[in-house]
Amino acid sequence: MKEKLSLPHLKKIIAVASGKGGVGKSTIAFNLAVGLAQKGLKVGLLDGDIYGPSLPKLLGLTGPAKVQDHQFIPFEKYGIKAMSMGFLINEEMPVIWRGPMVMTAIKQLFKDVAWGELDVLLVDMPPGTGDAHLTMCQSISLDGVVIVSTPQDLAWIDAFKVLAMFQKLHIPILGIIENMSGFECGHCHHLTDIFKEGGAKSAAEKLGIPFLGSVPLDPKIVQNSDAGVPDLANFEKISKKLLPELRSF
Repeated sequence: MKEKLSLPHLKKIIAVASGKGGVGKSTIAFNLAVGLAQKGLKVGLLDGDIYGPSLPKLLGLTGPAKVQDHQFIPFEKYGIKAMSMGFLINEEMPVIWRGPMVMTAIKQLFKDVAWGELDVLLVDMPPGTGDAHLTMCQSISLDGVVIVSTPQDLAWIDAFKVLAMFQKLHIPILGIIENMSGFECGHCHHLTDIFKEGGAKSAAEKLGIPFLGSVPLDPKIVQNSDAGVPDLANFEKISKKLLPELRSF
C-alpha cells in the first residue's frame, strides 16, 4: 500500500465527483466553496481536472500562478483559495499527458501549493473513474465525496459507478446533489422537468444516502458562471445542509 501524503494543514478534503461530464459539477463545486466560505469556514478549491480545467473561467482569473519559497501561491477570490492546472499552463494548449505525468501533477497540486490552514479543501474531480481518481484516492486521505448528477436515468447510471468506486475505496459518501432539476419559464413561470423529475433524489433515498438538494436549470447560473461570478441564491440551502455533514466525522 502506497504511503499517503501528509497534509495536516488541510482539516478536511472533500471530493466533488460525477459519472460524466456536462452535469455542472465544476459550477456546483465553485458555488459550494464560496457558500461554505461565507458561513465562516476557511475554504480552498482545487481543480483536479488536468485535461479540462474550468476553474480559471469560473473565477474570472488567468495565470500564471506566482511561486514563493518553491510553492505555488493560490489565487484568492470570493473568500476562497483556488488552484488549477489552468493557472500553470497556457489555457489554449491541450494537455497531452500519459498517466504517470497526470499522477505527478495531481500530487503537486496538493503538496506544492501554499494552501495554509484550511477547514476544508474541495476537490473538483474529473468526470468518470480514471487514473486521476485512483491516484487521488491512493495518495490523498479523502474525508468524503459529494456526487453530482442530473435527474435522468442515463446520467445516474454513470454517477452510480463513481459512487460505487468511492464506496469500494471506503470513502464516505456525504450526499448527492441533483443539478438541472427543472426549468422555470421566465414569462409564465411554468416549471418544466427537462431531464425528468427527482431521479437523483429517488436514487439517494433508495441507497440511504443524504440528498443535499437540487439546483434548477437556470439561465442566470450559466450567465454568472461565464462571467466568473457565484450564484449563491440557488446554493444557500445546499451549503447549509452540507455543514453538519462536514462536522459529523
